[in-house]
Order: sequence, then C-alpha cells, then structure tokens
Amino acid sequence: MATVRRLAFGPQVCGNVDEGSSREWLLTDGRGGYAMGTVSGLRTRRYHGLLIVAGDTPATRRLGLAALDPIVTLPSGASVRLATHEWADGTIAPRGHELLAGFELVDGLPRWRWRIGDVVLEREIAMVHGRPAVAVVHRLLTGGPVSLSLEALVTWRDIHGERTASGPAPTVESDENGCVVERAYRLRGPDFRAVGAWWRGVRHRTEAARGLPPQEDLWYAGGFHAELRQPGATAEVCAWAGDPDDQPPSPVQVVGEARRRNRAVVLAAQPADDAQATLALAADAFIVRTRAGVDVVAGYPWFGAWSRDTMLSYEGLFLTTNRVAEGRELLISYAGTLSEGMLANTADTGSVEYNTADGTLWFLHAVGRHVATTGDFDLAAQLLPALLDVIDHHLKGTRYGIGTDPIDGLLRQGVPGEALTWMDARVDGVPVTPRTGKPVEVNALWVNGLATVIKLAWQARTGAGAAVRAHPEALAGFTRRFPAPSGWLYDVVDGPAGDDATLRPNQLLAWSLPYAPLRPEPATLQAIGSALMTPLGLRSLAPGAPGYHGVHRGGPAARDTAYHTGTVWPWLTGPFVAAWRRLGVSADQTISDADDHLGEYGLGSVSETADGDAPHEATGCPFQAWSVAETLRARRL
Repeated sequence: MATVRRLAFGPQVCGNVDEGSSREWLLTDGRGGYAMGTVSGLRTRRYHGLLIVAGDTPATRRLGLAALDPIVTLPSGASVRLATHEWADGTIAPRGHELLAGFELVDGLPRWRWRIGDVVLEREIAMVHGRPAVAVVHRLLTGGPVSLSLEALVTWRDIHGERTASGPAPTVESDENGCVVERAYRLRGPDFRAVGAWWRGVRHRTEAARGLPPQEDLWYAGGFHAELRQPGATAEVCAWAGDPDDQPPSPVQVVGEARRRNRAVVLAAQPADDAQATLALAADAFIVRTRAGVDVVAGYPWFGAWSRDTMLSYEGLFLTTNRVAEGRELLISYAGTLSEGMLANTADTGSVEYNTADGTLWFLHAVGRHVATTGDFDLAAQLLPALLDVIDHHLKGTRYGIGTDPIDGLLRQGVPGEALTWMDARVDGVPVTPRTGKPVEVNALWVNGLATVIKLAWQARTGAGAAVRAHPEALAGFTRRFPAPSGWLYDVVDGPAGDDATLRPNQLLAWSLPYAPLRPEPATLQAIGSALMTPLGLRSLAPGAPGYHGVHRGGPAARDTAYHTGTVWPWLTGPFVAAWRRLGVSADQTISDADDHLGEYGLGSVSETADGDAPHEATGCPFQAWSVAETLRARRL
C-alpha cells in the first residue's frame, strides 16, 4: 500500500543553519490556521509559529504562540538551550540546531531529536483538526534524569505585521497551569512560572531577503517545567484559541489522533504510489471549513481564499482524492456568491474584488469535471440556472470590459490599471502583463465552458439557452484567430498593439481541457517544452524573450516584475501533461523530475514558483494549492 514519504534529515542538514532553515514544515487545523517553522528551528519568517489562528476567514489570521524554547538541565547541573534564534545584528544564539541529531516527518507530523552526550530528547507537534489548537510533546528517549524548561514566547498580531516593545506588552493572565494571552488563547502545561519580559530584536532572515521589515519583539510570558526521570517520560504543552476552559485532549492523544487521521486521508485517496500519497496528504492542508462552509486556502503561509485558485485546483484537490461530498458542498456554496455572472476573485485585499476574467470560467470547468467524474446529474440540474446566467452575462458583457465580441464570438477583457488574467501582478498599480484583448487561455476556457454547459443541460434534460449558439461561434473564432505563423498560438489577439505571438505557456489550455478547441501538434508541444520546461514546471516566459526575468527574488517590486515574466509555475505541469496525453504520449519523465522537490522548501508539498534560471530554486509560497493539485492530477493521468 502506498504511504506518505518519511522525509528525514540528519545532522549535516539539521546542524547547518542555512540548510536546515531552507526547509519548512507545515501543520494545519482545517480552519485556515496553522503551525509552521523550519527543520533547524530558526524562525525565518514573520509567519512562523506554533499557533496561528484563523478568524472568520483564512485571510484574517493572527500569530499567537511564536515559540516554545526547550532548556535541558543535565545531571551535572549544566543547562543547555536547544532553541535557535537570529538577532538584529545577525548573531545566531542560542545554537540549538548544532545539537540536532535528526528531523523527520512521520505521517506528515514533524519530529526533532536533540543529542547532548547520552541524553536524547524528542519533540513532536500536532494540531487538532477542526479547532485552533496545537499540542507539543517532549519525550526523553535515552539518558537522564534531566530537568526540562520550556520558555513560552508569545505575541498576538496580524500575521502580515510585526509587534514591538514600542507598544504595549501582551496582556497575560497566569495561573499554576499556564496562562491566557490577550484573552485570545491559552497555554497549558506542567508547573508554569510567570516571567513577563520583552525579547527584543528577533530577526526573520527570509523577510529581509524579501525586502520586508525583518524584526519583531516577542514577549517572554514564562516557562513550563518538568522532571524527566527516565526514558519514556514526557512533558506536554498545549495551546488553543477560543474558550479558555475548553481544553483539547492530552498532547500525546492529539499527536496519535493526528497521525491516524492523516493515514485515513491518504487511504481514502487510494494513491497509486508514495508520491501520490504524499501529495494527497499535502492537498488536505488546503481544504478548510469556515463559518461559510467548505473552502480552499490558496497557499500557506500568507494566502487566503482566491476563486481562481480554488476552481483551478478543484479537480486535483477534491476529485483525485475522493472528497466529492466536500467538493459538492463547495460548488453549491460558490454558486450562491455569483454576481453579474462572476465569482469574486478574493477578499484577501480587505474588500471583495471581482477582478478576474478566468476565475468564473474555471468554475464552469470544475462543475463539469465533478459531474463527469461522479455522475451527479442532480447537481447539474441544481446549478444549471446559475451557469446559464454566467453565460448570459458574459455574452452581454459584465465588469472590467469582460464580454464577447459579436464578430468572432471570443471573450475580450481589459481596462486600464487592471490585470484580469492569472498573470495578475502589478507594480505601483501598473500591470506587468496586462494582456488586454482576447487572451488564449481565457478563450480556451470560454469554449470549454460553453461546451460544458451544453453537456450539463443535456444531462439535466433541459435546454442550454444561449450556449447552443455561442459555442460554435466561439469555437470557429478560436480556430481561425489563434494559430500564429510561428507554429504555436498567439498569447493574445486584438490587443492594443495587435496580436501578441510571445511564447508563453497559457496556450496549453487550448489543447488540455476536456472540450479543448484544438488538437495538439507534437512539434508545437515539443517547442513549448524545449523553451519553457524546467524540473519544477514551465516558465511563464521563454529565456531570451523581451522582458524575461530568470530570478524571482528581491523586494516586492522586483519579485512582482518577475512573477509572470520567466518565473516557473509548477501548476502548469498539469496542462502540459494533459496535452501530451491527448496524443497518447506519456509524460512520466516530466512528472518524476519533480520528485526531489517534495524533500525541499515546503516539505511534502509543492511550491508556488521557482526561478526561471537554473538551478530553479523554489520561491514564493512554500505550500501552494494549485501546484499540489495539478501535480497530483498529472500523476493520476
């Protein structure tokens, strides 16, 4: 039976602060909250901590428990600090990573082991699924007896910001069992002793590299203390938000239950191999239940819900993992939010935005794939009125200049200052790749969406309305307008400067979708692969093309400029493999090239992006929904 890969690292990685801190682990609570950190234990991001709590939506998260630093007192009386921190002057102190004998993910849960002489101490962490709660277990494996202190470093702030000693200290109410911080979350463990002092100048090296404020101050609330007299003895601490009296089960129970749940998630997905099992568990992190119902987190640690990401990821996250009941609930919920024939793009920016030309078309695709996979014709009948309304609004015209051209039946889009396709980066309010006109992937989705609605109407034994006329017009317009003299497809037609023949990966949707408008040509796919393919996926622009950026690093402006102008996007592997599959050609090598990535950057997951230039190091979000979803879907194909 396929199982999740047991990712393990020895002292050569754990003891090297650069190597160890470049690999990150993630635990999620099923509500949008999480715990996250590095193999070395160094907090490199403002987003790292043991308890990050989601509000009503995943986008409204706050960092609570930042760290729980262990101090071991040996029989000799010597005390050894096992934590690792970086300070404003670049100093690493203490250097607990140098005592790490190993780190591994076991059934998706992180486990550390420190060795001090003949003493070996283990730490395991797990979250409670369905509520904002984390459990930390320290266990003496060999040696002893030892005294163990666990210093609780706390805060309560928005995950995107910082909190410093220039403002008020967190309010901490303590008792012998622990403390309540800001009346927002509780810590509980053995023999709590309050302290109350600032730890100033904690530095996050990854934020510094991203051109963002890298420092914050943490509040030392106090410490837990336990005597571990013989091997097997444990010290258990839990932290949770909400009702301070509603304590979770014991941390040992939480770890055991999390391990059992993760195994069940993988078993239900029926993976064919260990890589699929690992990706099925990775997919679970993005599926959350909020007050509004089932939703998808686009990426950890900083994204909330984005409709484009949700619908593009739908098949990989829900259908390939056999989570159809949750998926059905999500589709019905999203259908109820349609406005003027459009899904909202996101509310991550602080207000609901409808600025996407393709997110709604991906919704049509998701519904079609659900019904085709499950045979749920009742869902087709239930959602069809909403889908027909989407078609009608796109035919008449809706927000941001999105509407059909009566001459060729194709969808046009674009208004000044907006980037409405998935290539949506802006710098100082100016789109980097505006793609005003008729983008190729938007129109491939449009043709596919019209055909999907016609099929769903037939399955629901009712009429398809205006889609019946619009589909042949759009299909004919696509086949006439998009083939370029270069041998591939135009990226955009009827743009401000005419037709754009820049070689980009967007055209893959013209061949990969279920009702794709064109049949792929091997020579074209080979040309695209030769120019754009890397071990982690396809570049967003070919090297040597005007405006190509091979490195996706630096401050916000530099990163956003490179975002879609050469940066690699692993999610594009899905359309690439599907296009080849339509020709009966296997793409096993393309898939296997990415296997090593599961043991780097975001452990057991797939990153958002990577540098376009070799060695194609990962960038962006370490854990990204559509990267995981499309990699898993491609493997299932």
